[in-house]
Amino acid sequence: MTSTSDASAGLSWEELVTTALLGTDRRTPAGPVSGREAPVALLDAAAVETVRRRAGIRPVRAAARPEPVAPELRPPLPPAAARRLAMLLTDRPGTGGGRRGAAPDLMELLPQWLALANSHGYAPPPDVLPALLDAARGRTDLRPAVLAFAGARALWLARLNTDWRFALRAAPGGGTALPGPDEPERVRRLWQEGLFAERVALLTAIRARDAASARALLSATWPTERAEDRLMFLDTLRTGLEAADEPFLEAALADRSRNVRATAAELLSALPDSALAGRMARRATTCVAVDHTSTSGVPTLVVEAPHECDPAMERDGVLPKAPAGRGERSWWLGQLVEAAPLGAWSRRFGGRTPEEIVALPVADDWRDELHGAWCRAAVRQRDPEWSRALLGAPSTPEAGGPGAVSLAERAKLLATLGGGERAEWVAGFIATHGLSEAFQLLGVCAVPWAPPLGRAVVDALDIARDAGSYPWSFSGVMGLAERCLDPAEAVRLQPLTATPEDAEDSAPGAGGYWAEAFQRLATTLRLRATMRAELGPPGA
Repeated sequence: MTSTSDASAGLSWEELVTTALLGTDRRTPAGPVSGREAPVALLDAAAVETVRRRAGIRPVRAAARPEPVAPELRPPLPPAAARRLAMLLTDRPGTGGGRRGAAPDLMELLPQWLALANSHGYAPPPDVLPALLDAARGRTDLRPAVLAFAGARALWLARLNTDWRFALRAAPGGGTALPGPDEPERVRRLWQEGLFAERVALLTAIRARDAASARALLSATWPTERAEDRLMFLDTLRTGLEAADEPFLEAALADRSRNVRATAAELLSALPDSALAGRMARRATTCVAVDHTSTSGVPTLVVEAPHECDPAMERDGVLPKAPAGRGERSWWLGQLVEAAPLGAWSRRFGGRTPEEIVALPVADDWRDELHGAWCRAAVRQRDPEWSRALLGAPSTPEAGGPGAVSLAERAKLLATLGGGERAEWVAGFIATHGLSEAFQLLGVCAVPWAPPLGRAVVDALDIARDAGSYPWSFSGVMGLAERCLDPAEAVRLQPLTATPEDAEDSAPGAGGYWAEAFQRLATTLRLRATMRAELGPPGA
């Protein structure tokens, strides 16, 4: 008796594949078998042919096993926190626009959860590492916190999965252990032979512990580095910038790369006692003077912008070509004032304080240019006194403070102030102007928002609801509130979660949408409070 496997014996693999693709009802396998038994015969023949084909293949040499990752020494997450992390990682926010519903957006809470876990030094459960890496792959803003939390095991996994290779690029030195101060030969070899990311990581690590050694390392190879690499290496000096960096930066002013020269000049201008800062101060202060003979009887600032950009100015970082739509003289003046130490202006104007200087009228429509440059200088030099003067009172009209001509500039000035002062100023701004212009300012406030700021935001949202508009007009502020309000504010939100009757002049259904938005906000705040309790310090 002939078996079904023998029925199709002798068929080549290509013939078997063709028969499978066409179907046995259209192409019957060779042999006596047909009808309902034909598919079985075809599969049997394919199985025999598969074994025959594999029997002729030599086994390959097994790959070397990867070295196991070092043991995790950090304390494990508390069980409740581990369950919460799994929940945050499995949440998938809706893809549709418009109404969000009352459920909190868990993925938006993940950054805060990671920050809290990292602050306590916890280690993740191994089984969540793939989900953590997938989350960081999709959101670049999560990567620093995820990699800090995931630790060495994440880098170990990233070397085995190309989807996670971003972790090796984002980690200092590609995840390799950097040599210590007692390994000079390893330092020399890595600096001379390492990949660019490894060299940047090495230079950053050495500068953090010994700035002089980092400068010596950089100086040794500086002339032979590529221009783009010199620019990135120069950026490492921003952290811990000190007077001892001046000779190196002064030499970089003669670099053949314009971008390198500009960065060196910017760094030198942030050192108020540097020679470049002195040169810029002399140039800038000769352009601005106090006129005591004004017809109004009030001392007035008069401006005489530079008439040329000479080679010495170019060497010190002044760009000669103005952007389109900008006058050359005002362009040069702005760069000089921005780079001059702010202390030079009090000396120039008879000891006046920043508030008194900013309050002086400026002749011939030079006010915006002059004040705008002072704003940039205050941000660059991190000068809170000048920032306060340029910000003015929060009740100042929305177009800008005494010196700030835009909300973006105000936000940058606020970032130079302490967290409490920042929150108090923004709270005053919201109380005067409402929320429509406050989004940029809220983004620079410390988290969680201080109580005065939190109360100002909740009160302004309540006022907006009573005005009858839809809540998604304030979706940006509402999203910030979910992440930044102190969880204690959930109590004050409770009365706002009820659905009010729509007023005659309100948008249809607005009351219900507002109640839903406040319910989501209150639920999110309570969830954040629970997360904080679950992630208490180890041993607490």
